[in-house]
Amino acid sequence: MNTHFFSDTRVMLGRSMRHVTRSVDTIITVTITPIAIMLLFVYVFGGAIQTGTHNYVNYLMPGILLIAIASGISYTAFRLFNDLQSGIFERFHSMPIARSSVLWGHVLTSLVSNAISVVVIVIVALLMGFRSPAGVLAWLAVAGILVLFTLALTWVAVIAGLAASSVDGASAFSYPLVFLPFVSSAFVPTASMPGPVRAFAENQPVTSIVNTIRALFEQQPVGGEIWIVLAWCAGIILIAYAFAMVAYRRKIA
Repeated sequence: MNTHFFSDTRVMLGRSMRHVTRSVDTIITVTITPIAIMLLFVYVFGGAIQTGTHNYVNYLMPGILLIAIASGISYTAFRLFNDLQSGIFERFHSMPIARSSVLWGHVLTSLVSNAISVVVIVIVALLMGFRSPAGVLAWLAVAGILVLFTLALTWVAVIAGLAASSVDGASAFSYPLVFLPFVSSAFVPTASMPGPVRAFAENQPVTSIVNTIRALFEQQPVGGEIWIVLAWCAGIILIAYAFAMVAYRRKIA
């Protein structure tokens, strides 16, 4: 590994973050969509949805956070694709820098920009009546899960950005990811779903993540579900990272 990996990554992070701050509409777009979904479900559909809880905002909150992250990572693929098309990668590789720092700059930018979106959504949810008795450790655990989830999806986004042949192709992969929370326990209990849909919902990663975050917010025991969450996130990160690096080497070869 290049001995200047961390300093190189910091420079790449700064460069990528400047692009984000010059285009604040990307963060606004990513934030507004989940907020609109939250408003719709709470104030329009909430009264007709039976979840067994008195506060539907509390029930909905984990899924909304995951939707925000799934929406936000599409911009990582978009920015990466634009860098490839502009030829800036070739310029970077002519310099004595760690090659992987270019990708890590985009990945860390995704973490920062998605964290901003999540904070804004939490503030709006508080205004809508979201309340949690969770302590500091529980909130830190939620933050840790969201970071792992963001990392997992961001490395998938890196693959899409490297493999895409058009701008639309680079960002379109995120649509199925945004849809996943709708077929999970994020909006309604899985017990209310038809058999095949229920089987899928109960065995996909979003349901485990939603249930774990919801339990942490409510100060309930998470049980073995936390290990399922960690296994899903770690597995996706490792596999996506390996494929991303292979695709990256092929692009710059």
